Amino acid sequence: MTAQQAAARPHAARTLWAFLLTALAAAALVLWAVVAAPESFRTVTAYGGGGAGLALAIAVTLAVRYRDRYRAGRLQLAAEAGAAANASAAMAADAARFADETVPAVLAQLGKGSSADTAVSGVRMPDNEAYVRALRAIAEEAARSENRRAAAMAACANAAGRMQAMATGMLADLREMENRHADGDILGDLLHLDHRTAQAGRVADSIAVLSGARSGRRWAKPIAMESILRGAMGRIAGYQRVRLRSVADIAVAGHAAEGVMHVLAELLDNACNFAPPTTEVHVYVAEVPAGAAVTVEDAGLVMSETALRRAERAVSGPPGDLSTLTGTRLGLAVVGHLAYKHGLTVNFRPSAIGGTGVVVMIPQELISRVPESLPAAEDRAAAAGVAVAAPAVRERAGGHPEEQHGAADDGGHVAARVREAAGAGAGAGAGAGETAHRADRPAVEPEPADFALPGLPQRRRGRALEAAHPDGLPGERERDRPERPPRSDRGGLERAGSAARFGAFHRAVTGEKDAAKDVAKDAAKDAPPAGGDSVAAAADSAAAAADPAAPVADPASKT
Repeated sequence: MTAQQAAARPHAARTLWAFLLTALAAAALVLWAVVAAPESFRTVTAYGGGGAGLALAIAVTLAVRYRDRYRAGRLQLAAEAGAAANASAAMAADAARFADETVPAVLAQLGKGSSADTAVSGVRMPDNEAYVRALRAIAEEAARSENRRAAAMAACANAAGRMQAMATGMLADLREMENRHADGDILGDLLHLDHRTAQAGRVADSIAVLSGARSGRRWAKPIAMESILRGAMGRIAGYQRVRLRSVADIAVAGHAAEGVMHVLAELLDNACNFAPPTTEVHVYVAEVPAGAAVTVEDAGLVMSETALRRAERAVSGPPGDLSTLTGTRLGLAVVGHLAYKHGLTVNFRPSAIGGTGVVVMIPQELISRVPESLPAAEDRAAAAGVAVAAPAVRERAGGHPEEQHGAADDGGHVAARVREAAGAGAGAGAGAGETAHRADRPAVEPEPADFALPGLPQRRRGRALEAAHPDGLPGERERDRPERPPRSDRGGLERAGSAARFGAFHRAVTGEKDAAKDVAKDAAKDAPPAGGDSVAAAADSAAAAADPAAPVADPASKT
C-alpha cells in the first residue's frame, strides 16, 4: 500500500459518510413533506422530494470530495516544496563542500607534486556524478598548469644560475685584465664594465630569488656591516649619491650576509631611482636591543598612504604568487622573499628630509661584534701609508664599496680598485720627499720581511735623516757618502702603472676622460730621457692629474 493510497482512504470514507448523512436528512424531509401534503399531491411530492434529496446528497458528497482533494493537493504541494527545499539545501551544501574543501584539497595535493589521479583519490568524492566529472577535469587541468609553472620556474632558475656563473666569470676576467693593463683609458673602461657586470649579477640574483633558486654565496665567517653596505653600493648605478652617515661596529652572520647585502642593494637602488639625480641617499646603521636597524632615507617624492601599505604588504609575510607581479616592479618582491628567509623586518615611513625612509631590522641572532683584532678599513689604509689619498678617493668615488674581513663579492670588486688606486695615488703624490729620494736609499737596506704583521707600518732606520738631508750632512765629504744605486726601471714602471690606475679610476668615477691623459703625455714628453727618472716623472704627473690635491715631487730635487 502506497502513501497516496493510505492518504486517499480517509478521504473516501469521509465522502461516503457525507453522502449517507445527506441522503438520510433528505429522506426525512421528503417523508415529512409527503405526510404533510394533501392526498392528491403526495405522489408528486414524494417523487419531487426524492429527486431533490438525491441531488442534494450528490452535491454535498461532491463538495466534500473536492474539498478533501484540495486539501490533499495543498498538503502534497507543501510536502513537495519542503522536499525541494531540502534537496536544494543539500545541493548547496555539496557545492560548498566541493568548492571549499574538495577542490582546494585536490589543488594542494597537486601543488605537492602528486598526480591528478592520486590527488582525486585522496579526497571525499561528491555524491553527484556531475561533480565527480567536474572534479576530475579540474584536477587534470590544474596538474597541467602546475607542470607548466614548475617548468617555467625551473627554466628561470636555470637561466639565472647560468647568468650568475657568466657574471662571476666575467668579473674574474675583468679583474685579471685590470691587473694586466696599465693604460689609463683601458683601465677606466674595464672598471666601468666591472661595475655594469656587477649590476647584471644583481639582476640574475633577483631572478634566482624569485624562482626559488640559490642566490649569491655564503661565507663561513661574519662580514662587517660596512663591507655589506659598500658591497650593496657597488651593485647599483647611483652609488656616487649614497652617503654612509653612521655605521655601527657590528657584523652579520656569513650565511645571511649575501641576503642582507641584496636587500640593501634593492632598497638603495629604489632610493636612487625614485629621487632627483641631484639629491643624496643617506644610510644610518644603529645597534638596538632587537638587533641592528639600517635606515635608508632619500629626498624623493613622499609615498602616499596607499603606496606605503602596498609596499608594506610586498615586503611582509610569506612570499606570494608571482603572477601578481609586474614586469617593472620586482625589487620589493625580492626584498620580501629575502626578508622572509632571513627573518628581517622592513618598514616604510616618510623621511625627515622630504622623501621616503626605509628601516630594515636585522634580528639579534644574525648580529655579532667585529673582532677588535681586525682593524677597520681606514686604519689598515693608514697603516699601509695611504692615509692621505684614500679618503679623497672615497669622497670622489661617492663612497664606493670596499671589502673588509675577507668579504669578496662581485659588487665590491670595484672597491678593491679604489684601494689600489688610493695606494697608487699615495705612492705617487703623497710623499714628495720619498718619491724624490727613493733611489738614494743605501743598497744595504733590506726590504721588510713578508711575514711581518699585516696592517702595521714598517719603519726603516735613517729614513727621516735621509729625507731631511737628501744631499748629505753639511760637513760630510763627497767620498764619505755611501754610493747609491741607480733607480730601477722596474720600480719606475710599477709606479707609473699604479699612477695610471689611479688616474683611470678617477676618470671612471668623475667622467674626466682626457684630463689626466693629456697631463701624463705632456709630462712624459717634457721629462728627461733617462729611463727610470722619466718614468717616475710621468708617474708623478699622472698622479697629480688624477688627484690635484696630492703633492708632487719637485723634478729639480731628483739626483
